Amino acid sequence: MAEKSNVVMKDAKYFENRELSWILFDHRILGEARDRSNPLFERLKFLSITASNLDEFFMVRVASIKDMVNAGYTKKDIAGMTPKTQLAAIGRATHELVDLQYSTWGRSLNPQLLKDGLHIIAHHEDLDKEEEAFVDHYFQENVYPVLTPMAVDSSRPFPLIRNKTLNIGAMVRKKKKGSELEFVTVQVPSVLNRVVELPIKEGEIKRVILLEEIIERNISKLFLNYTIVCAHPFRIMRNADLTIEEDEAEDLLKEIEKQIKKRQWGECIRLEVEQGMDKDLLAFLKKELFIADAYVYEIDGPLDLTVLMKLYGLDGFDDLKAPKYEPKPVPELPAGCNIFEQIRKGDVLMQHPYQSFEPVVDFIRQAAVDPKVLAIKQTLYRVSGNSPIIAALAQAAENGKQVTVLVELKARFDEENNIVWARKLEKAGCHVIYGLLGLKTHSKITLVVRREENGIQRYVHLGTGNYNDATAKLYTDVGLLTCSETVGEDATAVFNMLSGYSEPLFWNKLSLAPLWLKDRFLFLIEREKKYALEGRKARIIAKMNSLCDPDVIVALYEASAAGVKIDLIVRGICCLRVGIPGVSENITVRSIVGNFLEHARIFYFENDEHPEVYCSSADWMPRNLERRVEILFPIDQPQLKEELRHVLDVQLADTVKACILKPDGTYEKVDGRGKKAVLAQEVFCKEAAKKAKVAKTAGESRTFKPKMAPTN
Repeated sequence: MAEKSNVVMKDAKYFENRELSWILFDHRILGEARDRSNPLFERLKFLSITASNLDEFFMVRVASIKDMVNAGYTKKDIAGMTPKTQLAAIGRATHELVDLQYSTWGRSLNPQLLKDGLHIIAHHEDLDKEEEAFVDHYFQENVYPVLTPMAVDSSRPFPLIRNKTLNIGAMVRKKKKGSELEFVTVQVPSVLNRVVELPIKEGEIKRVILLEEIIERNISKLFLNYTIVCAHPFRIMRNADLTIEEDEAEDLLKEIEKQIKKRQWGECIRLEVEQGMDKDLLAFLKKELFIADAYVYEIDGPLDLTVLMKLYGLDGFDDLKAPKYEPKPVPELPAGCNIFEQIRKGDVLMQHPYQSFEPVVDFIRQAAVDPKVLAIKQTLYRVSGNSPIIAALAQAAENGKQVTVLVELKARFDEENNIVWARKLEKAGCHVIYGLLGLKTHSKITLVVRREENGIQRYVHLGTGNYNDATAKLYTDVGLLTCSETVGEDATAVFNMLSGYSEPLFWNKLSLAPLWLKDRFLFLIEREKKYALEGRKARIIAKMNSLCDPDVIVALYEASAAGVKIDLIVRGICCLRVGIPGVSENITVRSIVGNFLEHARIFYFENDEHPEVYCSSADWMPRNLERRVEILFPIDQPQLKEELRHVLDVQLADTVKACILKPDGTYEKVDGRGKKAVLAQEVFCKEAAKKAKVAKTAGESRTFKPKMAPTN
């Protein structure tokens, strides 16, 4: 097949806009909320996730593009769109998304909840007399003491409406003739449960009411000398994209603390209001918040659908939820084993959450108390609220080990959490590094240095996901434990580079961003292209979260044009287009949205029948390849390569949750008619259970091999 020139392949018509592609991803999640084959409460969860995603999208991505417009920036993106045209397209697309969210809630989920025994009281006027009495008493005893009513007049300026908070705005008039309309507001307190259960009467279904409805019903008690003309809930979203002047910041920790506070003062970029809000009230809010009509969203339903996760947590509806999956033991690392002895038997590959994250925690715990361990070095990006890994690192330092931890303070929306942990680790005696100037450290690596009979031995954990025991039960990730000498040497070089300014002359096995990783990926893609042109075996299968790096996309186009078959499994953003004659006819893209969040990055290169398999903390995005510290690591042992190839093949064979990217840029669910139903995540759950069972009965699992799915 004839190649098109590199210049032609960079044409804007060959790329999708990043932001519009993200909105399509949120639509795919919304598709799970609309899928009647999913249990009802799982559908609630998916709808809640779409709302949470959209909040972050506005606070970061929309805010960033709006900043560009305000600054007069006119440079076009890879899809040929200026910031101004992007904003307009995003506005149309997000209004459509929100309309679909609320039609899903109002027409499908809420009526079905009522049928299945849960009645959400939409308006406080719908309460009966007994419920009114209960609600009024609940307000007086639990809510009233917490509220702070705010009036606006000549002596009291418009108050700070905090980011993402739910508020009730009202127009009021003093109880004397000729008084003018005035604005008042009260924040719905987030410290109280937003879902309030009403007393259950014998033979009746469970009824709940939202906290804002209770406050709205009793708002006159907050403004005793006023007549309430109207009252409606509203919610705002502010620009939360931190601008950190690292070059001028003497203390990065203090600079980030200062910037976090500014999030509450950022420009208002979205206003959500109850549909039918009084016109005077809406006009007042728009004027005071300096927000245009395009950024106002009139909502037919409860504002902030993340509240649906509170409904998901209600007792008594287990039959409407998917059975809870418990991660299975890692057979190579049985409970109570000496983890270092087990790693010396061979590399251990772990697939979370199908397999337990506990061995990773145990790796740090055992190192913390092992008298032979001299040093522990680790990077931390996002950790859980009560992290056992942090506790183990602190214990290790207290036990006299040399403990070095890079805590990435710039991990978005985890900054405050990470500041707390950094200070705790410092107090325990750990050497804490606050990230690198101008870069986020997103790599996931742990190095344990141990003195053994034959000398110093290094043990390394590398992963695609965070050291977070909570999200490890929800995110699909891959981890590798190894005592490979060459990987150990590289791991030492990584930490020397992070703690000082020492760049190694060469790398044995690992490839790091921002200096070497992108070139490595481009080399691997180019090699497949070369083999295809020579008539040798060439194939690429790549699984990641997002694909938007233009250089990588052009390289994939060139490889496709040369005849390389390329299958991409991309969960979220994908700026590559498929089906372009002579450019991307050999490329397929699929996205899988399931009960677990697909988070692993796995890369397979055929290499003329000498396959190479890699895992990484990095996606194929400019930020990962050029502005972050990331690691790509190879999987060398043949059986472990087979296991990861199996993961890719099963996902390529998924006929239940996979959506296929079409040439017009839309996604369609795989047509499973006439095909065997393959639900990849379910396959992996069953295989993890079988593998653990085989290991338990045989005492050794390394002979277990999963049944391979058909090769695509």
